[in-house]
Order: sequence, then structure tokens, then C-alpha cells
Amino acid sequence: MDIVCAGINHQTWYIQIKHKGKDLTTSLLAAFEQHPEYQQTEKVRIDMLKRFGYYSTESNGHLSEYVPWYRKRMDEIIDWIDLGTWINGETGGYLRVCTEGRNWFKEDFPNWMKEPVRDYANEGRGEEHGSYIIEALETGRIYRGHFNRINKGVITNLPDDCVIEAPGYVDRNGINMPIVGDLPLGCAAVCSASIQVQRLAVNAAVTGDDQLLRQAFMMDPLTGAVCTPPEIWQLVDDLLIAQEKWLPQYEDSIAAAKQRQETEPRIETRRTTGATRFTPKTIDELKENRAEAVKNAQAADKAVDRPAR
Repeated sequence: MDIVCAGINHQTWYIQIKHKGKDLTTSLLAAFEQHPEYQQTEKVRIDMLKRFGYYSTESNGHLSEYVPWYRKRMDEIIDWIDLGTWINGETGGYLRVCTEGRNWFKEDFPNWMKEPVRDYANEGRGEEHGSYIIEALETGRIYRGHFNRINKGVITNLPDDCVIEAPGYVDRNGINMPIVGDLPLGCAAVCSASIQVQRLAVNAAVTGDDQLLRQAFMMDPLTGAVCTPPEIWQLVDDLLIAQEKWLPQYEDSIAAAKQRQETEPRIETRRTTGATRFTPKTIDELKENRAEAVKNAQAADKAVDRPAR
């Protein structure tokens, strides 16, 4: 297979798929719709493929969080996701599995310390990009992959200063990327929405300008799909207050938010735990399958194993 994926992190598109020289890019939709498992587990990705013409690299659940169409109505979320495994769209699924992994690590750490010291060797090398990039930079051995870097004209219809994800290779000269050119217009539009949210959020963080911060929330596609402007303003106030000790640049904004919280009527919030949320397992429940708990706690990528439905 010869593929080209390009876009921004978590919103990258298979814009070229070839097998032995034959272009299969337009053949994916029928294949996915006919697949007995994927037609159930990849509903968001298939729908995006149907409407934009290109398949997204992001998981079904995570893709649904970046766009305004699939999680906007509580009673319809279940129509777009699959609960066979958390990554297919479970509400707060990543938080749940990470919470379980953290809790088990704290519980089981003394047992880990009794195990033999690990032998670091090439045979047990991980799959993360980092060590391979460093090896290529230091030795000149070429490493090919898809990387995140400042655009600088690689994707010609996204801003030059945004961070893109595109194919390239690494050697002693650094990360090198060929010109991708224009993304398909619809794909570029989806990416551009997130890029502008990122631009607003970064400028807000650097300057402590809570007006820009609130605009970033408003422009976030999913937030805008489910919240009104007054709800977003209250949400930002609550988050600033809750995270005050980590946000010194917003000192004045937090003081004003506290004043509003104490004196102004609150907008009533929905009393729900989420449309498809599961409760994290207790330590006793994790002990029932210790091997699985250890595996989850050790995994850097919580989505490597995706069991069939």
C-alpha cells in the first residue's frame, strides 16, 4: 500500500491510497459499508467519508468530538458510536481507562518493583516515533513517517504558521517534507476550524486575555453545537475558577468570574453523567482480572487493542 495522509493532528485525511499502482482512494466507502464489523464500529468515520470523500485517520469516538454534527443531541449519540470498546465513542472513555490505569498503578506499584529489571534492547523496542527520529538525526539512517511540524507551505491551503501532519522523512538534516499541495477543500475547511480555535487559545494563554479564551470556546465546533453564548461564558468562568492555581495570567479575569459566580443568577445545567458513560472500575473489580489491569496501566497507547464487537 502507498498512502498519503495529510491535515493536522487528529484531523488527517487519506488523500491518496494506492495498491500496486492502482488508485483505491474512492473505493473505501463501499468496502466500509459492507464490512460486517466496521459498519457498526466506524459510523462517524464512514459518514464523514461519505460526505467529504476522504477517510479520517482519527478514531470513531475522537473524530466525533472535533466536529459539530455527531454529539450535539444526547439521545442520538448512541446512533453514531459503538460500545464494544471505549475508543468507538464511549462518553469520557479515555478518561475512564486512564483513571483505571492510574489507580491500578498506585495499587500494584510495590509488585512492579519486585519484578526483574527490564533489559532494554533492540528486540523490545517500542513503536513511538521519538527514538526513531533521534536515531535518524544522530546516525543519518533514514526514517519515514508522518510528522507534525510548522506548515511552511507543505499544505498550500492551510496557514503557513499552523502545525500540520504530513508525510516526510528524517535524516541528519532534520525532518524533511515534500509539498503536499492543496487538501481537498472540504477537508481543509474542517482543519481550518480547529486551527482558528488553536490560534485563539494560544493567544489567550500567552496574553491572559479571557475574551480570546471565550471566543476559542465559542468557535470550538462541538462546544458551539451544544452550548449558547451565555452558557459558554458561565462554563469558562467555572473552569477558570476551578483551575486558578495553574492560570496566574488570568488573575484579574478569575476575580471577575468569582464575583459573577457569587452575585449573578446561574444558568441551570443538565443533570446527567453523559449519554454513554461507564463508571471506572474499583480496585476490587480490577483485581478480578489482574493481567488486564496491569496491561492497561503499562500501555502508553490505550487503543492498541480493539476487540471485535
